[in-house]
Amino acid sequence: MGSSKKRDIHVVPNTTNDQLNWSVKREGAQRASSVYDNKSDALKAARETAIKQGLELFEHGKNGRIQSRNSFGNDPRKSRG
Repeated sequence: MGSSKKRDIHVVPNTTNDQLNWSVKREGAQRASSVYDNKSDALKAARETAIKQGLELFEHGKNGRIQSRNSFGNDPRKSRG
């Protein structure tokens, strides 16, 4: 069976010319798939893609650290609740 792992989506800070923007990037990609002026627009776009494609969405803070993650596909954990 070949590797058909879907690449998760990350919303990450991106500073260009001293301006903070928010990029939507696929895991392992060199370039952003899209760039937004504010984080809420980037999250909205990333969430729509994650839902459509059953991916996991990682939200990063201004410091680059992961703040939250949401699974829109098959959740690997089997937990109740």
